[in-house]
Amino acid sequence: MVVFPNSKINLGLNVVERRADGYHNLETVFFPVSLPDVLEVLPGTNTQLEITGIRVDSKLESNLVYRAWELMKEDFGIPPVQIFLHKVIPMGAGLGGGSSDGAFMLKLLNRMFELQLDSERLKGYAVRLGADCPFFIDNLPAFATGIGDRLNPVKLDLSLFKLIIVKPPVSVNTGMAYKSIVPMRPAKSVTEIVSQPLETWRGKLSNDFEKPVFEMFPEIMAVRDKLYEKGAVYAAMSGSGSAVFGLFTKEPADLQESFPSDYFIFSD
Repeated sequence: MVVFPNSKINLGLNVVERRADGYHNLETVFFPVSLPDVLEVLPGTNTQLEITGIRVDSKLESNLVYRAWELMKEDFGIPPVQIFLHKVIPMGAGLGGGSSDGAFMLKLLNRMFELQLDSERLKGYAVRLGADCPFFIDNLPAFATGIGDRLNPVKLDLSLFKLIIVKPPVSVNTGMAYKSIVPMRPAKSVTEIVSQPLETWRGKLSNDFEKPVFEMFPEIMAVRDKLYEKGAVYAAMSGSGSAVFGLFTKEPADLQESFPSDYFIFSD
């Protein structure tokens, strides 16, 4: 059985308060993007995980795909499997690649072993893997609150715009980025802003991580500025970075030549 775990971008990201458990409550809109990994699962005698594609710094026991299998094994006694994961979504980019892999593994195992788990029960397992994982169960635009695990559907259609994602060869330490942020509730919720025409988002739809991350990695800010220079209607860093996306009314000219050859570029 083969599935294609897709990525996401964050439309706005506001860190609104620090929780007693040390985590932070936030507000953001998750939006699915067609950039996928490839995940295949076959019957096996011992559960093994083979990863190809881009390099992943993750031990077997901490990989979310393997942990998803462990959760299902603990509760349903599913047998060992062979797992093949081909990584395309860059790591440390704010695109949710690892979270998507884990969530899609839950959905795949649910079908493969006919566990008959509905969406809400799958989300319950997904949040045990990570805060972003529940979003990828329904995989539809959603307003996320809490630590990113409380989801409400959002009607949002960006099909008239060209999406460009650019990631320089740096990764952002999310913990370090959080230490530089003073939590504050914004004057307007991200849902209010994204409900307005996209042409009005610039200067209003903000990502609280941009300021500290841009100070640590000026090359990430330079990507955003270049996307605006190339004609983006709106451009921002996704999540805690380091990927930056731009939304265009048409494909920008000479895009590949605008960035160094070691930058990751995706066009949708």
